[in-house]
Amino acid sequence: MTTISTVRILFMGTPEFATPSLRALVEASPGSGWEVVAVATQPDRPAGRGKQLAASPVKQMATTFNLPVLQPASLRKAPDAVEALRLLAPDVIVVAAYGLILPKSVLEIPTFGCINVHASLLPAYRGASPITAAILDGVTGTGVTIMLMDEGMDTGPSLRQAVQAILPDDTTASLSARLAVQGAALLVDTLAEWLAGNAAPVAQELLPGEPSWCQQIKKEDGRIDWSKPAVYIERATRAYTPWPTAYTFWKGEPFKILKCSVMEGNAAPGVVERTTDGAAIGTGEGLLLPHTVQPAGKRPMDIRSFLNGAPDFIGVTLPS
Repeated sequence: MTTISTVRILFMGTPEFATPSLRALVEASPGSGWEVVAVATQPDRPAGRGKQLAASPVKQMATTFNLPVLQPASLRKAPDAVEALRLLAPDVIVVAAYGLILPKSVLEIPTFGCINVHASLLPAYRGASPITAAILDGVTGTGVTIMLMDEGMDTGPSLRQAVQAILPDDTTASLSARLAVQGAALLVDTLAEWLAGNAAPVAQELLPGEPSWCQQIKKEDGRIDWSKPAVYIERATRAYTPWPTAYTFWKGEPFKILKCSVMEGNAAPGVVERTTDGAAIGTGEGLLLPHTVQPAGKRPMDIRSFLNGAPDFIGVTLPS
């Protein structure tokens, strides 16, 4: 393998999940033989009620490290953006939840290839939402994979993997935070081995499990289908935290269910009944007990407080 004095790293990432990896690379650089020379992230997006342009978490961190930041809107049909990356002369590109597809013209730039931090045990959960998908499916474990990227969707060979348990109360936010830290540590160790020629890529066909795929989450995915089993809806409330949240409609307005549990029993899907603890909602199988809810225009509140101000919620049929 080619040997060079100081390895130049281009880091590509966007959300909070990617920030531990960027920090780990920068903080390890003094004794590692590498240097993060620039960061690529998604363009600033409108955020908050005022819809003001906001920098991504990765851009904010890159700024604190005084790293140059590139924000191409696309790479597939943007030769100027690809050329800007090439001019950085990266020896390796590290990717963590970047959000843009890397075309062949980018994958071929670095001598040591493009390395991705993916939040699943590949080949399971290839795609854009592996953490959400794992919680929705009710599996008890997931992990991170450090992989070499190819032109497929998360189909490249694995360099290293690490397992992470999914806790019964995990949300996408809590599980993502743990996987981000785990992935950052694994990235630093794996990159050092890879650059030294001591890491052997393993084709995904040789890894345990069958390939599966997950799509980009859309806001409408959070809408509750009351014909689904209560255990699935409970998982959805956790999987869709922090976004888009699990919601239904009441009086024509979005009504979020933020925390809930499951109880045995039967009621028609969507029908709200009173219980000693507040309310129960019928589903395709079992009852859903909401604990924390958020009516439109209100702050989150416990179900008892909500019912005190909205006793007519009991007896309604919530739409799917």
